[in-house]
Amino acid sequence: MSMPISGPNQATNATTASAPKNKGGLEGIVAATTAISKVEGNTGRLIYRGYNIHDLARTTIFEEVVHLLWFGHLPSQQELTNLQQRFAAERTIPENVMVTLRALPTSTEPMDALRTAVSAWGAVAIKGQPTVDQAIALTARFPLFLAAFNRLRHGQEPLESKPELGHAENYLYLLTGEVPSEEHVRGLNAYLVLLADHGMNASTFTARIVASTESDIASSIVAAIGALKGPLHGGAPSKVQDMLHEIGTPENADSWIRDAITTGKKLMGFGHRVYKTTDPRAEELREMARVADPQGFVFTRRVEELAISILEELKPGRRLYTNVEYYSAALMASVGLSGDLFTPTFAVSRVGGWTAHVLEQAGNNRLIRPEAEYTGPTDLTFKPLNER
Repeated sequence: MSMPISGPNQATNATTASAPKNKGGLEGIVAATTAISKVEGNTGRLIYRGYNIHDLARTTIFEEVVHLLWFGHLPSQQELTNLQQRFAAERTIPENVMVTLRALPTSTEPMDALRTAVSAWGAVAIKGQPTVDQAIALTARFPLFLAAFNRLRHGQEPLESKPELGHAENYLYLLTGEVPSEEHVRGLNAYLVLLADHGMNASTFTARIVASTESDIASSIVAAIGALKGPLHGGAPSKVQDMLHEIGTPENADSWIRDAITTGKKLMGFGHRVYKTTDPRAEELREMARVADPQGFVFTRRVEELAISILEELKPGRRLYTNVEYYSAALMASVGLSGDLFTPTFAVSRVGGWTAHVLEQAGNNRLIRPEAEYTGPTDLTFKPLNER
């Protein structure tokens, strides 16, 4: 959803003043103002608190970016060190959460395990109005919850965090038991930076709606996880991988893509509700995927080029380009993540943005309550049950 950004942090009730009558999904509706991030769909720009995403992805680590989202400015070295120390201190899993994770069937989807763990943690750890301390505690624990469940479902015991490791590096260590390569850490860290926030998307809007009722931050984040799980939002990266596996070879790509388009099958990783040009995050991820897996990149890039060309031929004027999910799949696979960890790892990043929006909403709150246009009957004659 595109959202104009201006003025102070002030949430307002959504209205239908400028919405086209033939479109649903609140398209074109301004539901809040925010100083956190701005998506410029026509020009393909993403801004975090004034900074272009390209600069941040190439030069910062995730901890710097969440500091920016929460506090409104990039940290000094001392501020960054302090935040990293606070992250390290929060890297614990309470007993009630571990009991919950152990009780889940091994067939549970990791996204469901994450949602359940956050809810269990929030039940004992969160009280009162949202705070930055709570945001730090939540963000620090997302990788722990995921890695613990992932190891349990494979018959392994969860590992203890290493306080000297950064956020991305520690996550990969908790998954594998091995300190990851610098290349893998760099790739995952850039991914976390790129996905940390993205305007008023579905899951962020969900979090802000819950926060606007003056509910707690854990409830807001659990609701956001539920929204992110859907394949029309964050659940698509693993489906990109499935599509590439189904295509199989470069020689098969042209016929597969043409058949998919003509039969109405979705091309996963193409098109975006807001961007009318290439997703700027995809541009960064494309280069990272090329470096991380040169051999696999040749095929992935060929499919992308063919798909865009065929889409222009068969659907002229639609302006469908690669979105963030296309190369997210390639990059996350290259650092060793299984397909069902792709969307939960998206959440490991986006919780930074979710919590920033919850804090912003709580700081100047008004209950978000949009109207609905009723299209049903209004003058039916009621009859008691025995007369129907």
